Amino acid sequence: MADSVDDILDEVRQILEAEEDTLDAVLLKEMLGTIIRIPRDPLPTLDLKLINRSLKEMRYAFSVFRDYRDYRKVTIFGSARTAADDPYYALTVDFARMLAEKGYMVITGAAEGIMRAGNEGAGRENSFGVNIMLPFEQEANPIIADDPKLMMFKYFFTRKLVFVKESSAITLLPGGFGTHDEGFETLTLLQTGKNNPHPLVLLDLPGENYWRRWAIFIQGQLLRRGYISPDDLSLFRIVDSAKAAVAEIETFYSNYHSSRFVGPKFVLRLHRPLPADLLEEVRLDFRDLLAKGNFEQTGPLRGEREPGLSDLTRLVFPYNKRKAGRLRQLIDVINTV
Repeated sequence: MADSVDDILDEVRQILEAEEDTLDAVLLKEMLGTIIRIPRDPLPTLDLKLINRSLKEMRYAFSVFRDYRDYRKVTIFGSARTAADDPYYALTVDFARMLAEKGYMVITGAAEGIMRAGNEGAGRENSFGVNIMLPFEQEANPIIADDPKLMMFKYFFTRKLVFVKESSAITLLPGGFGTHDEGFETLTLLQTGKNNPHPLVLLDLPGENYWRRWAIFIQGQLLRRGYISPDDLSLFRIVDSAKAAVAEIETFYSNYHSSRFVGPKFVLRLHRPLPADLLEEVRLDFRDLLAKGNFEQTGPLRGEREPGLSDLTRLVFPYNKRKAGRLRQLIDVINTV
């Protein structure tokens, strides 16, 4: 039964009158304030529908993922039109199965083709489905249908937000406009620093050249014309086996754990500290990443407030925020420890 008006007003009152000054309390008050201000400058009904549906979709999706935040997850993109007897289908099943064996969970668009193969390989218990409402190709595949970890979205932008936000790595199999849209969205977020560093793996079959021909276009047009920098090519990897794709993801997190800004300082969290000689090598070879100052190896910074990560080493530096490809290269060096 829906909450009564009195129940809703009571909950609103509790939020607005809360004396605690935690960030969560402040944000809840701001969100309520945003909603309350809408009637002051009335919006068209379609705009209100968009705001309403978007907020509902994000709230529900985040609540589904909340209990699985301690698990690393890999998003798998690819064509919904890939047939079950296509070699790329079998490749995806093998890849997802290997990921599940390594302790990863898998996120797909929940439809047929490559998405079904990803859910099939990982198994229902290790799968999420992030489906989109379309006039066609919209039904959830039977592997993930009716699972509590299946979500339905009306808008592509909220759906893509969830794909990127909740994953520790993204893998592309061959696909159409949607697959390329999702791949370029990921590259844009990585290049501009709007998402934390993570692997973007383009998976091909041995002897096939779907992604290598794509890379030829990237280098021959985008790079040659100066639309991207040479270091941006470090933001993705092309591999031709499920084993190599899993190894790429595993290697990325072999020493690197996560990253964040604490004020003006960029913090890379590491499982193991860098030896003194490697730290000096980093200071020499990656000076171009510094806005000023130098790389320092420390413990947790006061502003992190994440006690569960207190045992990790920190590599701290004033990042100039303009060299995402070089940052990825630094992470590759860190992972040699």
